[in-house]
Amino acid sequence: MNMQTSHSEFSAATLAQADMPFLIPGRPPFRYDLPKAWRYFRALVKNKEDTTLVFPIFEALPWKGIEAAARKFCESDAGKAIFAAEPHLPDVLDDHAALRAMPAGSLAHVYCDFMEREGLSAGGLVEEFETFLGDRPRFDDRLQWYFNRMRDSHDLIHILTGYGRDALGEQCVLTFTYGQQPTLANLFIGYVGVFDIKSQVKSKAPVLRAVREGHRQGNACPRLIESSILDLLPLPIEEVRQRLNIAPPRQYNRVHEMWRAQGVDPYDILGKQAA
Repeated sequence: MNMQTSHSEFSAATLAQADMPFLIPGRPPFRYDLPKAWRYFRALVKNKEDTTLVFPIFEALPWKGIEAAARKFCESDAGKAIFAAEPHLPDVLDDHAALRAMPAGSLAHVYCDFMEREGLSAGGLVEEFETFLGDRPRFDDRLQWYFNRMRDSHDLIHILTGYGRDALGEQCVLTFTYGQQPTLANLFIGYVGVFDIKSQVKSKAPVLRAVREGHRQGNACPRLIESSILDLLPLPIEEVRQRLNIAPPRQYNRVHEMWRAQGVDPYDILGKQAA
């Protein structure tokens, strides 16, 4: 976010944003394609570093209720205020100078620490998604804005839940996200991926319980994409977790403890760190 934006530039952008329709005609209908989802899931299992393989799985197993959920939120007073204040989350999340100016111990600082340590950026995920779309038409409407918040909040979920970027952590984030927004792809990758992990690590560690715990946590948490991220960023991270009803990931931490006791590195159980 450029804090030096002039008032005239801000006003023009605000007016353009205010005129954005909820839905532009011509969007293709949401359809399930299980063979496509399975094909890309198998490819993802073979090449876990290629995160672009996730996008076609989500395309093949969409959240058919997204239009109704997005319309309800966008037409609410809270939704209208957040739409005006947060037109593009990566602009907020990638401005680390502005985030670092927020209080120590805040969600903003923890977010910066995580992203800088992992070499990630919100804009990088946008670029990957744009590459996946290729020359397909874009729909500059409020439904797309709502969808984009689902994409752009992924790393915030890692930070708030305490799930790492290891293979199991990613599965738990996916099932947490399903509890937030029931895209079948989250459920499919999250639960089917557990069996791949269990085939790699012979252990009594409660892997399935960890993934189920993520699912329950997502159900209990207010929908993150319908919360004001700008309001949450300056707050102490533990206060944010309390507001969102996010408890420590006990089963996930237990799995890590048991694996390490066996001499297994949770971040290298599949040969490479998960993407």
